[in-house]
Amino acid sequence: MRTAIISHPHCRKHKMIADHPECPERLDAIADRLLASGLDIAVEQKQAPKASREHYLLVHDESLIRHVENTLPDEGLASLDGDTWLCPDSLKAVERAVGAGLLAVDEVLADNLDAAFCSVRPPGHHATRSASSGFCVYNNLAIAVRYAQRKGVKRIAIVDFDVHHGNGTQDIFMDDENVLFCSLFQYPFYPNTAIENNATLVNSPLPIASDGNDLKALYDQQWLPKLSAFNPELIFISAGFDAHLEDDMASLKFVEDDYIWLTEQLASLSKAHNCKGIISYLEGGYALSALGRSAVAHVKALVDS
Repeated sequence: MRTAIISHPHCRKHKMIADHPECPERLDAIADRLLASGLDIAVEQKQAPKASREHYLLVHDESLIRHVENTLPDEGLASLDGDTWLCPDSLKAVERAVGAGLLAVDEVLADNLDAAFCSVRPPGHHATRSASSGFCVYNNLAIAVRYAQRKGVKRIAIVDFDVHHGNGTQDIFMDDENVLFCSLFQYPFYPNTAIENNATLVNSPLPIASDGNDLKALYDQQWLPKLSAFNPELIFISAGFDAHLEDDMASLKFVEDDYIWLTEQLASLSKAHNCKGIISYLEGGYALSALGRSAVAHVKALVDS
């Protein structure tokens, strides 16, 4: 697949408290592994444009945007929710994190790309309509989904394989029958939101120590039938790599081959349904070596599909 990585140096400007797991070095780990793998010559690398306030308003309440703007410090750090902090340059990162998805949508819809991986931070899938939380300021992926809808895409599937439930994305799209949301996650675990299901909401909780075999069963039994019946025009992925065996943020046992397998299944599904493409967004992943290896394995699976 014609694949691009979309990022921006400003995504490193977002800083939180010392030793916070959601750190700028996460992007370095991915970039370094990409270079070491030689894959950098097989993918386009694009710089994310700036998003604007009007884009944030596609999914978020005005009150949240004002809260973020008013909390932004002139110096030092300011807390948004106890897990998420802002520094003076945080909005420079946020506007590029959101902008990456907008560019990805434009490029896929223009048939310039088949797939894009947005290697950006801060992540987004815990941000609800009205609140930032869980290291997330705005819901980057959700904004890109709404943007794609405004561009005329009718049926959009979102697959979230972060180890934490994509509660913010669920909050935003729960009542949208044109968006199918499939989320796997360790359970019970943060953010401990209600596990609800409806015609277009497929929550797939996994117990501690679940591994690649459990992932394959989940996909084949729970997700594939729903995704096939939904017949998406565009697929988005919340690609969190914190379910990796080496990541002590949680207690699942995925490895790189599992991320490759799942990516290959989604790429095959995309082709079978003549989707316009796949847009993947970095979410979690905090063991730096495992993150770099897993993210690059994910991108390579897109390239090779």
